[in-house]
Amino acid sequence: MEKDLSSYINKIKCCNSIEELKKLPDNSIATCITDPPYNYEFIGREWNQEEIERRTKRAKESETILVKNIPYGSGLAGGVRNKRWYEKNRQNIIDYTNWIESWGKELFRILKPGGFILVFNSNRTVAQVQVALENVGFYARDIIIWKRNTGIPKGLNVSKKMQKLGDPNYEYWSNWNSALYNMWEGIAMLQKPLEDNYINTLNKYGVGVLNVKSEGFFQTNIYDNIERDKNSDFNNHITVKPLDLIEKLVVLTTPVNSENIVIDPFMGSGTTAVACKKHNIKFIGFEINPDYCEICNKRLEENK
Repeated sequence: MEKDLSSYINKIKCCNSIEELKKLPDNSIATCITDPPYNYEFIGREWNQEEIERRTKRAKESETILVKNIPYGSGLAGGVRNKRWYEKNRQNIIDYTNWIESWGKELFRILKPGGFILVFNSNRTVAQVQVALENVGFYARDIIIWKRNTGIPKGLNVSKKMQKLGDPNYEYWSNWNSALYNMWEGIAMLQKPLEDNYINTLNKYGVGVLNVKSEGFFQTNIYDNIERDKNSDFNNHITVKPLDLIEKLVVLTTPVNSENIVIDPFMGSGTTAVACKKHNIKFIGFEINPDYCEICNKRLEENK
């Protein structure tokens, strides 16, 4: 067991986070804010640059996949909706939930009592995140909604499909689709159980409560009017979260003091690290993809 966190503080370590988390001491981390892979079907594969490029290429070459810039592979997408499809989808969900538990149990161990864990996920899978983290001991507090400025029409345009199939009644179905216009993303917010009560936990561990008026109004569980960043030329990460949003989550959950550390075990392009640096809060970052680790470090240099 790693007893000294100094080799991790304010650094991005390129590694398998599930293995690296096991080296961190109990009750040592204030907050976890992270954006793990959403796609079910990466389970059993290395989530590395080769796999990302394979899936992104698959999306770009497909006529039926609308979103071209992310690694396609969700168990909820594509295929004939027969019994086998639903069985496969259900197994993917089970595998994904088990995978979340594999790193969730380590985060539960290393977070301080009262520490918050915030995990991004899609509107169709955020429930699995909450359940998995509850299974390892966390207490569900809320689902934060990040309302994006633009949405993605992910469903089947019924009229166009029927027209393509030669159905003479296709115009009747002009307003019908298989899904809603998707404009939000969920953030599962859970908490490690308090030690007796809020005040005892806060006094002993420095965490456990929320900074709900940091911007002068009482913060709701909906974040909107978040502007997307203009990324640097070197930042080609496929799902960069807005820095403003991550900053708000850091400020919401993590009091600034020398003992509090924020961890992101799926650091991606480093937005959590940059947000912490801007607010003088220590961070620990893990990222399995060497290309993304390089992006993280460049962004940190850029934000000195």
